[in-house]
Amino acid sequence: MTTTTARTVTVDGIGPVQLTVTQRGDGRPFLLLHGGAGLPSVEGFADLLAGSEHAAVLTPVHPGFGGTPRPEHLDSMKALALVYTQLLADLGLTEVTVVGNSIGGWIAAEMALLNSARVGSVVIIDGVGLRLEAHPIVDFFALDFSQVTDLSFYNPDPFRLDLAALPDEQKLVMAGNRAALLIYGGTTMFDPGLLERLPAIATPVLVVWGTADRIVPPEHGHAYADAIPGAQFHLIDEAGHLPQLETPDLLLRLVWDFAEANNDGRPTG
Repeated sequence: MTTTTARTVTVDGIGPVQLTVTQRGDGRPFLLLHGGAGLPSVEGFADLLAGSEHAAVLTPVHPGFGGTPRPEHLDSMKALALVYTQLLADLGLTEVTVVGNSIGGWIAAEMALLNSARVGSVVIIDGVGLRLEAHPIVDFFALDFSQVTDLSFYNPDPFRLDLAALPDEQKLVMAGNRAALLIYGGTTMFDPGLLERLPAIATPVLVVWGTADRIVPPEHGHAYADAIPGAQFHLIDEAGHLPQLETPDLLLRLVWDFAEANNDGRPTG
């Protein structure tokens, strides 16, 4: 069963935030956080996870993406982490596995740093957020869509879009996504202090990276895993920045097995 609801989450210091949240399936709870490509980049994986396993998969839309409103005061990954942690509390969920790709991975790391009992484990998939001078994140906002596609995938051709052929409404949504991404992550897509804060994470963490990621080099995955106590690291061959699109079955096994090993599976608190 798939249901989409509008929820208002209120966080101290941030205020009310309207969220669009879709739930697929029932069972072990997952919060699946999309990256700059928007909700469509994780919907197929959400279907696969909920359809293959006994899993309840929540996929919120980051406010400002997908044509949704973004309150002016919601302007950072830390703020989004607070919002999503409060969402889990409002839903009464515990032992949730938070899975995030790209900026979703950054948000997932910030959620782990909050040390909430709601979060049982975290999976960071090709996450941005770290500053590594020797291995910089690509200057995303200097690229056109075709260049982003080239750098994002092991095999880019199946994922190319003819932008000129897209409806005007979809073009507006994509422009809105890009604007929201700039607000949340800035032009650099990193927090210079995040790497130093990661050792405070006590939550079990799995870091997954595509070897062909040329948006965020795999060295960032190693840095995440090395900085987080006890973190596991897994490289996926034949995948780039979005393994959930290129190697979904392999990613499914990694995510599900990690969740089973590190959560007791209680769906509610």
